[in-house]
Amino acid sequence: MPKKRHQNRYSKPQSTAPSLLSSSAARRDDGQGDAAQNRGVNELLAGLRRTGLSGSNGGQQALNTIQPSVPPAIRQILQIPETPPPPPRRPVRVGRGGARLPAGPAPPRSWLSGPERAGHALRQSATKYGAAKGHGHRSLPGVSLPGRGSLIDMVLRRFVLDWEWQRTYCQYHLYELPTHLRVSLLIYLAMYTSEGVSLRDLQAVLLPPPDMPDYWEDPDLVPSAINDDFHCLDLTGWIGRSIKLRELSNLLFPPNLEPIDPQDSWDTPDQLSRDIPRSIVPNLTHLSLALDPTSSPAISWRQLLSFATHLPGLTHLSLAFWPEPSLTPNAKLATVVSPHTGGTLQYGGTGPYSHSLDGNWEEQVLVLRRLSKSLYGLEYLDLTGCGEWYPALWSSAGEGDTVDWTGAWGKINTLEMYPGYTLKDDAEAAERARYWEMVDCTQQLERHIRASRAGKGRFITIETVKRSGLGGTSPS
Repeated sequence: MPKKRHQNRYSKPQSTAPSLLSSSAARRDDGQGDAAQNRGVNELLAGLRRTGLSGSNGGQQALNTIQPSVPPAIRQILQIPETPPPPPRRPVRVGRGGARLPAGPAPPRSWLSGPERAGHALRQSATKYGAAKGHGHRSLPGVSLPGRGSLIDMVLRRFVLDWEWQRTYCQYHLYELPTHLRVSLLIYLAMYTSEGVSLRDLQAVLLPPPDMPDYWEDPDLVPSAINDDFHCLDLTGWIGRSIKLRELSNLLFPPNLEPIDPQDSWDTPDQLSRDIPRSIVPNLTHLSLALDPTSSPAISWRQLLSFATHLPGLTHLSLAFWPEPSLTPNAKLATVVSPHTGGTLQYGGTGPYSHSLDGNWEEQVLVLRRLSKSLYGLEYLDLTGCGEWYPALWSSAGEGDTVDWTGAWGKINTLEMYPGYTLKDDAEAAERARYWEMVDCTQQLERHIRASRAGKGRFITIETVKRSGLGGTSPS
C-alpha cells in the first residue's frame, strides 16, 4: 500500500545555536569554561538580561514591557536601567461647540463626503415631482428622514437599488423593522427607483408573509398591532401609476368578506371583535397622494371621496398636481339631447366654458365640501400645482354654499399653494401673467378664510412664492 504523506503542521526548531552559547564557547576556549559550567540558573538568566539590555532598542522595549517595577534602591544594586515613562495619551477629540466626541478614531472622509458612492443610478433616478416643484422632494411636516450622507441614508439608498432581491430575501424581517426605518424605506422607494411603490411593496413592508398564519391568532402580531405607531405614508408620484387608489384603499382597509349576524355574536364579543377586520394602519395621520406632473395618471376624485371616509384622523394631506375636482372628468365635452325640448344639454357637471365664460365652479365646490366632511381633522393641506382650480376654494355653489373653512376645515392652519414650476427669465408675457395670477389667487383665498373665521378660528398661513426685488421669484 502507498505510504501516507503527512504534512508538517508545526515548524521545526531553530537549527542555529543562540548567540549566548557561542559566546560561552568562546569564553571556554579562553580558559573560563569551567567557571561557566559552575554557574547556576539564576546567573544564566541574569546574563541573558544583561545581553538583552546591551542589544538593540527593540530588545529594550520588549524588556520594558515585561519588566516589573522595583524600588530605586534595589534598582541601583542590581544595575537595572530606569523604566521609561509611559507614552502620552491621545488627545481628546472635541467637535463643534466644544462637545467631546466618542472614543476611537475619527470616521473616514468617505463617510462624511456624501452618498456619491451609492451609485450613479441613484443620482439619475431622482423623482420628477421634486424637480417640478423647484424646491426638491419635501416630506410632510413632522416626518423626519435620515440625514443626507449619514450611514442610514447610504444603507437605504443601496438597499433600494437591490429592492427586487431584498424584498424576497428579507421578506420575513421587513415588517419587523423599526417604524421610522419602514417609513423612510417607502419614501426612498418613491424617490430613487424607477418602478416606484407598488401594492406588493406595501404588503412586504406592512404585512408579514402570507405563509405565516400564526400572526393572525397572536394579538401582538396582527397587522393593526405591528403598525400601531405607523403614522406616515408617502406615495408621491406613484398614485395612479404603480398603485391604484382603489388598491390602496382595499389594502389599508380590507373589506369584511363574510357578513356577521349581530344576534349570533351578541354573547361572544371577543369573536365579534376578531371577525371584524381593523385597518392595518389604524393611526395614519400623514398621507401624500401627490401626482407626477410630467405624466397623466388615471386618477379619480370619486375614489378619493370613498377612500377619505376611512381617514377621519388624518391631519396632513398632499394633493399636489391633482386635476380639478370632478365626478365626471371625461364628460366635459359630452352633450345629450333633451327628450322634451329637443335641445342639447351638457352631460357632466362642468362644461368646456364653465370657468372661463360663466365663472361656474359649482361641481368643484360640492366635491370639496364632501371631502372636507370626511377629512375634518386636517391641519395641513398641500395643493401645489393646482392653480387651475384655486378659485373653487372660495367660490360659491348654487345656493351660496362654499368650502367650509370654519367648520369641517376650520383646523387647517397651513396651506401650500406653490405654482408647481419655476418661472423662467425668458418667459413670455402671457405666461408671466398666468403665473402671477395664480399667486394672486392665494392672496384672495387668504383674505377670504380670515374674513370667514373672523378671528375666532385658527390663524391661516398660505405658503407660496413672492416677488423679489428684481422682479423674479423666491420661495415664501
